[in-house]
Amino acid sequence: MTKHILMVVTTADKMKDGHETGLWLSEFGEAYVEFNKKGYDITVASPLGGKSPVDARSLEGGETPQEILDTAKYLEDTTKLDEIKDVSKFDAIFLPGGHGTMFDLPDNEKLHQVIRELYEADKLVAAVCHGPAGLVGVKLSDGTPLVAGKTVTAFTDDEERETTLDKYMPFLLETRLRELGAEVIVTDNWTDHMQADGKLITGQNPQSTISVAKEVVKQLG
Repeated sequence: MTKHILMVVTTADKMKDGHETGLWLSEFGEAYVEFNKKGYDITVASPLGGKSPVDARSLEGGETPQEILDTAKYLEDTTKLDEIKDVSKFDAIFLPGGHGTMFDLPDNEKLHQVIRELYEADKLVAAVCHGPAGLVGVKLSDGTPLVAGKTVTAFTDDEERETTLDKYMPFLLETRLRELGAEVIVTDNWTDHMQADGKLITGQNPQSTISVAKEVVKQLG
């Protein structure tokens, strides 16, 4: 049986002061490559559909491997989240980060519904870096926040301050997850760090993407 993965990317291209933002390409690309190697059927969706903007900062330094650059073509024409009718066909959802996610995932009710359905059906919910912004608005059927009482990680307040973009964010992700009752485990800035709490898999930063993707692959067996 081919496994089906839903990758949900941001379509937000501006922060609250007009700074340009978007998706962090490596967090999408590294995971896409891992899933593609396994022959998974991958659907790429976003709040608005169409093109997902890549944050130019994620391409700085000129060190992005060609196979990651090549995945950008899958971001040209994403499926609109609202058009996804049959959530049950997916075995996992993966939320890559980029600062854009902080602006269009926390309040997206369709995304919350999809995540709740998958999680309550014992499917995998994975997110990396700012991707867990897509988890903060999710409530389970009993009304409790998805992350309450769960061990997770995410882009840390320290990392956010180090980027100097903290003042342009609607909230700090680590702090918000703690406020929702999550047990947030963090490690040193920019080190590879993944947490798996059952079917909920999270990674701290761009360096953690492959670890999260490999855990998804492992759990899908």
